[in-house]
Amino acid sequence: MTAILQTTIPYDPLNARKLPGVQPLVPEDWIQRDEAYSAQIAERERLLADRRDQVLKMSSSALPAATELLEMVLAAGETVEDGAVIRQDGRRVALDWQDPLGSLGRIAQQDFCILEKPTGSPEHILTGAVLCFPASWTLAEKYMEPLTAIHGPVDSYDAGIAARVQRLFDGVQPGRPLWRFNALWYEDPTLFQPRSQSAPRQHSRQDQALYLRSERQAILRLPRTRAVVFSIHTRVLARAAVMRQWGHPAAAGADLA
Repeated sequence: MTAILQTTIPYDPLNARKLPGVQPLVPEDWIQRDEAYSAQIAERERLLADRRDQVLKMSSSALPAATELLEMVLAAGETVEDGAVIRQDGRRVALDWQDPLGSLGRIAQQDFCILEKPTGSPEHILTGAVLCFPASWTLAEKYMEPLTAIHGPVDSYDAGIAARVQRLFDGVQPGRPLWRFNALWYEDPTLFQPRSQSAPRQHSRQDQALYLRSERQAILRLPRTRAVVFSIHTRVLARAAVMRQWGHPAAAGADLA
């Protein structure tokens, strides 16, 4: 399969930030498209057609939130005509309001996770997601799990970080999204890379790997349903492209969580 690569990245992925590493996000910048849009969308279409059970899961209780999320994405600049979206690549995608996450998976470059906090629960739970580009995790293992279980395999996700992340999810307000990024070095540029938490991926070093994979992750609250959305915009760049744009001699060997 031909690698789907970006050639630039709009933030410095070699500039490490301590977890959780969030900062304010301009609401208008929540949904982005980049030069890999058409190729990534085509891959998303393929995955939704061939591996839907692996890349999309949604509880019936999450339907109101997923519907609100689709409405929000459409309002962010999509062209809608007669119940269909005219995508940037010119293709027409009919909107299915009974399958809002499926529709989102076909029109947006981002992946989306919906997290809700049931009455009496101390944590948010992953109640729905369209996750076409997992970076070494599987949706099946995280679906309907709370935040601490979702991040269980992450070594640096200790009790202190878990409490801070939960406070972020509790405190994020409509119209005031947050964002962070990660950066990992990979030998394989494939976007769909699921891996069971019982078989953790061994991260490659910058001076050994050919590709940098970075996720721009955003956290926002839906105003009507009050669910929290965690969106993921995945970029994969050749190492040479990263170093040409952001090269830091001191960053050799870096591996950012």
